[in-house]
Amino acid sequence: MFRLSGRAKGALAMTASAFGFAAMGACVRLADDFGAPVSSFQKSFFRNVVALAISLFVFARSVPAGGAGRGLRRYLPRLGRSGSWLLLARSVIGTCGIFANFYALSHVPIAEAQTLNKTAPFFTVAFAWMFLGEKACPRQVLALLAAFAGVTLVAKPGFAGAAAFPLFIGLLGGACAGGAYACLRALRRRGVPPAFIVLFFSAFSCLASVPFIAADYTPMTVSQTLILFGAGVGAAVGQFGITAAYGFAAPREIAVYDYSSILFAGVLGFALFGQVPDALSFAGFALVVFAALRLSAASPRRDGPH
Repeated sequence: MFRLSGRAKGALAMTASAFGFAAMGACVRLADDFGAPVSSFQKSFFRNVVALAISLFVFARSVPAGGAGRGLRRYLPRLGRSGSWLLLARSVIGTCGIFANFYALSHVPIAEAQTLNKTAPFFTVAFAWMFLGEKACPRQVLALLAAFAGVTLVAKPGFAGAAAFPLFIGLLGGACAGGAYACLRALRRRGVPPAFIVLFFSAFSCLASVPFIAADYTPMTVSQTLILFGAGVGAAVGQFGITAAYGFAAPREIAVYDYSSILFAGVLGFALFGQVPDALSFAGFALVVFAALRLSAASPRRDGPH
């Protein structure tokens, strides 16, 4: 019977996550075309409240009896002090990353914001090396650099002029995402279920958004509500996918597959906004695919449990 290795499962989960986040980004962009511009915090709240509802349902179904309440009583004591701090750190850092990414999306071209957010795998590998002891070999580092070079060709970002501050915030969002994903890896190594991690993170992010929304709320049209509901579904797919991925394999083995979101974003951009990639973008796509293949070949063959 054919059985996928841990790395293969991680790659598939990461690719599914990339599609979910690409769909989320397209919905975030599309929402402002159907009504008054909505703040980044309001979009973030809607994104997370849908993910919260989905994760609560999945988590409750994963507990044989007693529902979500029994599940929380089961897993919270297991975390211990260090695990609880990891879960809190994942939520705080991840929420800051979302705010930063949505701010960048609102102030600079989407391609540039996406590029800066895709620095996350580099920070993930770096943090996993510094705090989890998961070292990357030179070939893996070169593959990640090639992937980032490909993304740079796609988006062609710059740090000059009035856009310098939002671009810096976008880069900070990528760093936050990388730190959050390293925390995910540590939590999954402790056996914490993906649904529990996504549930806690989504609840924390929703609560963190409330004060900002209360200060600056924008009424939404029905179309905007439905589109942002789609953003929430895409975010849930992205969160569950990436949480599962880092449970199957180490960041250095699968982080590059996160760049497939650029390919998905290119397709969605053409379908929804008529955006046609130029020659440099196609060269970037080729570099991303090449880097994914090289990283897979460079990863050590350790397919046992992680």
